[in-house]
Amino acid sequence: MTDRGRSALRQSADTLTLGPSRMHWTGRELVIDVDEVSSPPLISAVKGRIVLTPSAVTGVELALHPRHVWRPFAPLAHISVNLTQGHVWEGHGYFDANFGTAALEADFDFWTWGRFPFKDRALCIYDATRRDGSTLDFGLEVSASGEAREITPPARTTFRRSRWQVRRETRADPGTTPHEVMSMLDAPFYSRSVVETRLEGEVTQGVHEALDLTRFRSPLLKPMLAVRVPRRAGWRFD
Repeated sequence: MTDRGRSALRQSADTLTLGPSRMHWTGRELVIDVDEVSSPPLISAVKGRIVLTPSAVTGVELALHPRHVWRPFAPLAHISVNLTQGHVWEGHGYFDANFGTAALEADFDFWTWGRFPFKDRALCIYDATRRDGSTLDFGLEVSASGEAREITPPARTTFRRSRWQVRRETRADPGTTPHEVMSMLDAPFYSRSVVETRLEGEVTQGVHEALDLTRFRSPLLKPMLAVRVPRRAGWRFD
């Protein structure tokens, strides 16, 4: 990931270009062309293509807060990855996005999110604590054809904290303790991992994140982002 200025942005109805990288919607596939440089300690070129093919695209839009919206565009999809550094694989994937008119840390203290696939559907879970003390408890079930319905998921269940001691929780059937299967990203304020849990009687492994925005607001942590997410000014298109 690279932070770039407005001069590096081009946007149309079906294409988003940021510097040398871009995302393009063909009407059937989301094609992501990557041309970036990885962060320390292994600084090297990261180039290649990611192709995501949704089973269906939903029209769901969830207001997390008056100034923030979540869009689960494709909770069920097939993904193909072909990047330098040996990252070549294909399998099950998804695509979602967050939109907002304010910084996340201005309106939230903490949230957890998870997307858990089943044979014929996927379950998305969004739990958050806002800065005003109110909470969000949301479950969304989406079928392979894109039909979506809000559900009441099982109770929140805590499990082992991340290596940076970020608190983690998700939903699980009674008597089940979720656990991490693979760590994907571990930061002082953020954890992203593959988590196994049992939901509606089925064991499933899905992508889970925990975001501690109280920690993120700390003036001691924010400068660390510049090391992992470099800023590049002055980009010009040919």
